[in-house]
Amino acid sequence: MTQYEPFFSRAGQTMRESAIRKMGAVLAQARDMISFAPGYPAEDAFAWEAFAEIARELLSGEDGSVLQYGPTRGYKPLRDFIAGLMQERHITAAASSVVVTTGSQQGLDLLARVLFDPEDVVLVELPSYTGAITAFRSVGASLVGVRQNPDGIDLDELDETIVRLRGEGRRVKALYVVPNFQNPTGLLLGAAKRPRLAEWAETRNVLVIEDDPYRDLYFPDVASERDTRPIAADDSHGRVIYLSSFSKTLAPGFRVAWLHAPEPIAAKLEIAKQAEDLCSGGLDQRVVYEACRRGILAKNLPRLREHYQHKRDVMVKALHQHLAGKLTWPEPRGGFFLWAKLSGSLQTDALLARARERGVIFVAGSAFFVDGSGAQHLRLSFSAPPPDRIEEGVARLAAAVSDASAQAGEAATHAGSR
Repeated sequence: MTQYEPFFSRAGQTMRESAIRKMGAVLAQARDMISFAPGYPAEDAFAWEAFAEIARELLSGEDGSVLQYGPTRGYKPLRDFIAGLMQERHITAAASSVVVTTGSQQGLDLLARVLFDPEDVVLVELPSYTGAITAFRSVGASLVGVRQNPDGIDLDELDETIVRLRGEGRRVKALYVVPNFQNPTGLLLGAAKRPRLAEWAETRNVLVIEDDPYRDLYFPDVASERDTRPIAADDSHGRVIYLSSFSKTLAPGFRVAWLHAPEPIAAKLEIAKQAEDLCSGGLDQRVVYEACRRGILAKNLPRLREHYQHKRDVMVKALHQHLAGKLTWPEPRGGFFLWAKLSGSLQTDALLARARERGVIFVAGSAFFVDGSGAQHLRLSFSAPPPDRIEEGVARLAAAVSDASAQAGEAATHAGSR
């Protein structure tokens, strides 16, 4: 405890460092470390030349508003484009209800501050995205997990959970879900479950916060547009708040994302955003808009799908070669992540220490569970490393598993000899 502890708010006292960001710090300090930790896009997939050309034109000085403050809800041409993009995703959307955010993380933070009081319950998947967990807990919300099946969240358990919680007198406000290639599991919510979730939200009088950053990164050999249809596309009652982002498809450095909400909620989010940053970066929004308007985004998507599918294939092949029988995993059908489980009694916290010694890092699965479970799971991101580093990283991980297993065996033998 430091001398400043009494000055922290209750929220400040409970804040914890992101497990994903923590691994990023490890990477920055290490030499020859292979990282399967953060879900970074591949830098060689960025449209560097196109971005440079757009930036040169925008920074010519002909339009002074490029570097000026802008509307809180975002650059109007970009919001118009986003509304059209959502229409392509079969979501009835108006540009007036779109709020451009400084990354999807800001959208989650805004929603937390606008919607949740301390002790309000937010239902989340088991496991769930750590950024959402952090945002919701920062306002004192209580998070209750619902397990997932191979086709996503268990709807029967979901309904049983909300009935139980309300029977206990607790106020359940929302369900947070990542339906497409979920972070961290890579799972795809079943097509039949999507309209059922929208109807369930109306029946149970809750909101659904649908976080959809990976929707366009489906792998062409196994997934189709129908498989990734947003929950919001079947929402006829205004129950679904939809978030998405350009970070995974253009570049995260622009920090341009958006959310679409019923107008009364969007209006409150706009006020909350004024307290955070007044408006998202105008230059970033202009670059993203021009990349969309000029067809750079649409042209790049098929290449991105093939690029990340190849990396997934490389990782899966290497896992079969080096870790068959020691790890199990569902094969992701899109996105950035492979979710694995250790066999036996070995836990990922112990494995992570050995992995760092071997020159490879990942995110321990316990970071994604709100119920304290997940000790045998690990998230492996295949999006950023080149294929040869993926192969080498998996080989290093296999050596770390052997090291950790041997250490656990020695400890058990020593304990038994006492």
